[in-house]
Amino acid sequence: MRRREFITLLSGGAAAWPLVARAQQPAMPVIGFLGASTPSNWAAWTTAFVQGLRALGWVEGRTVKIEYRWAEGQSQRYAEIAAEFVRLKVDVIVTVGSAVPAAKQATATIPIVFAAAIEPVESGLVASLAKPGGNVTGFSAQTIDLVGKRIEILRELLPDLRQLAVIADAGYFASVLEKDEVQSSARKLGIEVVPLAIRRAEDIAPAFETLKSGTQALYVCPSALVNANRSRINTLALGARLPTMHGLRDLVGAGGSCLTGPIIRTCSGAQLSMLIKFSRAQSQPICQWSNQLSSSLSLI
Repeated sequence: MRRREFITLLSGGAAAWPLVARAQQPAMPVIGFLGASTPSNWAAWTTAFVQGLRALGWVEGRTVKIEYRWAEGQSQRYAEIAAEFVRLKVDVIVTVGSAVPAAKQATATIPIVFAAAIEPVESGLVASLAKPGGNVTGFSAQTIDLVGKRIEILRELLPDLRQLAVIADAGYFASVLEKDEVQSSARKLGIEVVPLAIRRAEDIAPAFETLKSGTQALYVCPSALVNANRSRINTLALGARLPTMHGLRDLVGAGGSCLTGPIIRTCSGAQLSMLIKFSRAQSQPICQWSNQLSSSLSLI
């Protein structure tokens, strides 16, 4: 499934709760859209999201209102934006996994839909995939399972690969999990891993300056911080002549040179029906992306 189809499904889930809850009220339903990155980086996603809503009969500005707020890769802004949505009394909050803890802290009643979260159960976002509990549901990206395959593909593409750098947001639980899995998988193949920990945009350039001279490739762990600074990361990687491994196609589009990532599988009609029918987030099972692989390469 391509991005537009995915966002169409997400739009159906996001629209379901406010529309059911406010069926008898004249006020226009309001969606709080918490973008973790920047408007430009998320332009294609937001366009597809709005188109998905329209396909379900909800036209922005006419039958549904969307309040957009952008964290611009700064996780400390999540709490501020979530609190604003509570003050605005939005009907549902749409965001990504990294912003869910702040949104949960701000409200236990407004439904929260995450567009994608890596290992949502392990990271404590939901109780289980079948029964999330609380006021949270969304889409799970089980990308940690693909780390070993990505490392194997890198070794196939670079048979002499002996040293691999991995850049990860040290403040994002899922990125730390993925970084640890990269180290474990690479170690089994006799590959030395050089970790590059970042917590803010200002850490990116200095992190590249610490790279050892023998580093032959770069593995990028996705996060809101990475997405907001994807062009900077890819430019530095190109300057260092490092083939890069990404788990998100959008990051490759910004100049990355190699990709293996999940192809989103269509949720069944029954799952989509549940997303549209019920008004409580805990009633909605988590949809999962498949673990199929898509790869492309342009070595420097």
